[in-house]
Amino acid sequence: MLQRRGLSSANHLTGHRVHAFDYIIIGAGSAGCVLANRLSADPKVRVLLLEAGPRDWHPFIHMPAGLAKLVGKKGVNWDYDTAPEPHLDNRTLWWPRGKVLGGSSSINAMCYVRGHARDYDDWAAQGATGWDWHSVLPFFKRNEGNRRGRDDLHGELGPLAVSDLRYTNPLSQVFIDAAAQAGYPRNNDFNGHVQEGVGFYQVTQKDGARCSAAVAYLHPVRNRKNLVVRTGAMVSRITFEQGRANGVTCAVNGAAFHYECTREVLLSGGAINSPQLLMLSGIGPAAQLQQHGIKVVHDAPNVGENLQDHLDICTLQHSTQPITYDRASDAKIAFEYFLRGHSGPGSSNIAEAGGFLRSPLAPDDRPDIQLHFVPAMLDDHGRHRLRGDGYTLHACFLRPRSRGRLSIVSPRAHDKPRIEANYLSDPEGFDLRMMIECAKAARTIFKQPAFDAYRGAPIFPTRDDLDDKGLEAFVRAKAETVYHPVGTCRMGSDAASVVDPQLRVRGVEGLRVVDASVMPTLIGGNTNAPTMMIAERIAELMVG
Repeated sequence: MLQRRGLSSANHLTGHRVHAFDYIIIGAGSAGCVLANRLSADPKVRVLLLEAGPRDWHPFIHMPAGLAKLVGKKGVNWDYDTAPEPHLDNRTLWWPRGKVLGGSSSINAMCYVRGHARDYDDWAAQGATGWDWHSVLPFFKRNEGNRRGRDDLHGELGPLAVSDLRYTNPLSQVFIDAAAQAGYPRNNDFNGHVQEGVGFYQVTQKDGARCSAAVAYLHPVRNRKNLVVRTGAMVSRITFEQGRANGVTCAVNGAAFHYECTREVLLSGGAINSPQLLMLSGIGPAAQLQQHGIKVVHDAPNVGENLQDHLDICTLQHSTQPITYDRASDAKIAFEYFLRGHSGPGSSNIAEAGGFLRSPLAPDDRPDIQLHFVPAMLDDHGRHRLRGDGYTLHACFLRPRSRGRLSIVSPRAHDKPRIEANYLSDPEGFDLRMMIECAKAARTIFKQPAFDAYRGAPIFPTRDDLDDKGLEAFVRAKAETVYHPVGTCRMGSDAASVVDPQLRVRGVEGLRVVDASVMPTLIGGNTNAPTMMIAERIAELMVG
């Protein structure tokens, strides 16, 4: 039986009885936690935050190096797969996404990267009015609590702790030295005035522990009487009355509820879940919805379209010295970390160093390749363990031209949508040429003198003398996601965009999408910090 419940369904948490929430936030990930914090700062505003996953109780979430152990934990992961990718040897690619308080910020590699300033100017030029670099910078600074201090580009008082790594493997410095020998500049701040160069990443950590969106924004305000957080709450649809969102239907611990909303429903499910839930709720391509017996609330053909992701190619090399993380004792790392003040390798984010390179094919002065160096052998997202010691260099093309799509397969929320990333499908073949450039850059760095004392036999590719055809085959056989899907609820000023520049869903009232799905195009870097910035800016707009 479907029960109609507002805040009164949680009286034991709130201590008072009212009939509905002002705001309902769907998804307690990178954006949802920000919204919950900022909107509930007004004690007169009643906020409900719904998360399909569990609380972020697992110790491996909070020990940074524990991310390697989270790979196989389906309880905190939506565990998505793409459809067979026609340009990647028809392989099905694994897409892990966070299903836990904090969302993907609770399982990611914690690299704090904003992208290039011109990426946001490009958004504005495409119709995302108000999202140019000058407009978004204040919200990055509001979000950031950088341990290096404040300057014209950085904040030091924000909830999200940004720190230098407490511990790094010696091979990470070897990588930086090798990249410098290859002619790439050193850079100690990828979010400074110049993005290009190589160095150590700053990470979203506080005192050596992961600082997820939940740690930064949600945990400090969990005792607010006007904020209710429900975990294990699977939303099946958003409900409407006369074209306005008036609540959500969801299942909590096997019981069905309808939570009512008087102001706005805020959808923060991410680039996969948000378009899926819009379609399940009757907002999407009419023909597709009707095929599954879903009543059309608004015909929005572009919901689920414009899917973009950073495709990544990993070059692996054996190490002649046993100093990598491959043979590290999990028990010893955890013992040192938890009993010795969050110190040692347990505080490492594993992808300690990296950089941004400008390839010979770059159309402008922005870097177009990003690197993540891992002092361990990382094959198939770490799910395939290799023998011995080695090191890995991730390389991805930052501004792919290929576009994919997402579609529902049934009217049920528990049925995973069909994901067609459509990698390497751009008609000009530019994405493929760039992925070959990525592989070449990695090989060039690994050949530098700095690696002479450590360089063993190549692993992937198995030969170091491949021509472009050989590298193309390598890319098609081994490239994977680097976990940055965006774009499926594109914002813009045109009628075909899914949301307007205030992230209001076109065709209905009282509903916004606030997450990475609204990005018109990928930014040049990791997407977690930009997603939190988006939520900060919209919260300010709503409160103001």
